[in-house]
Amino acid sequence: MSHVVVTDIARAEATVIDALGAHGVATVHEAQGRRGLVGAGLRPIQEGVRLAGSAVTALCWPGDNLMIHAAVEQCQAGDILVVTTVSPSSDGSFGELFATALQQRGVRGLVTTAGVRDVVDLRAMGFAVWSAAVNAQGTVKSTAGSVNVPIVVGGTVIAPGDVIVADDDGVVNVSRTQAAAVLEAADARVAKEAGAREAYLRGELSLDRNGLRETLSALGVEYLTQADHDRR
Repeated sequence: MSHVVVTDIARAEATVIDALGAHGVATVHEAQGRRGLVGAGLRPIQEGVRLAGSAVTALCWPGDNLMIHAAVEQCQAGDILVVTTVSPSSDGSFGELFATALQQRGVRGLVTTAGVRDVVDLRAMGFAVWSAAVNAQGTVKSTAGSVNVPIVVGGTVIAPGDVIVADDDGVVNVSRTQAAAVLEAADARVAKEAGAREAYLRGELSLDRNGLRETLSALGVEYLTQADHDRR
C-alpha cells in the first residue's frame, strides 16, 4: 500500500458549498436521491450547528494520528477535515490543539470515524465536530497513511474536494462534480416544501395533498367505524 499526501485538490464553488450548507443534511440527502449519508454512527458533540465545506480526507492507522498532523497543512479556509482509520478505532485522536490549528486556518469542522477528546474545550471554542466516539484515550504518531485520497465513511465513498454537509441530523456527502446539480434539486425541494407548509397551515391534510388516500385503498386499507370494527 502506497502512502501519499495530495496537495492540490479541486474544490467546488464556495457559493454552492454555502448554499448546500444552508439547506441542511435532510434536504440535501433527499435532493440527491437519498444517497451520501455516512450513517447514524457519527454524532455531533454540539447542538444547533449547520455547515458545509470541502472535504480534506485523512486515512490513518488505528490509534495513530500522524496523518492528521499531515492533513492540517493541506487544509484551507472553508474546508472540513474528514478522518477515518484502516480498521475500526475509537481512540481520541483529535483534541483542542488540533482544533486550534485548524480554526486558525479557517477550517469549519471535523468529521471522524474515530474518537475525540477535550470536548469541553472544543465546544467552548466553537469548533464543530461529528465523531463516532468521545474518548480520552490518546494515540501515537508512528504509522504512515494518506491524505487527500478517497476514503469510505459509513459505506459512503468520500473523495477529496467533495462537499460535506453536516448538522444535528448527521453528515451527508455530495460529489464535487454534482454539487451544482444537487443544489438546484435542493432549491426545488425547498420551494415545494414551502407550498406544502402553507397548505398544512390552512388545514389541508398530507393524505390529500400527496394523493395517499388512493395508495391506502390500493393496499387494501379500510376505513371502519368503531362499531363496525368491533363486530369483526
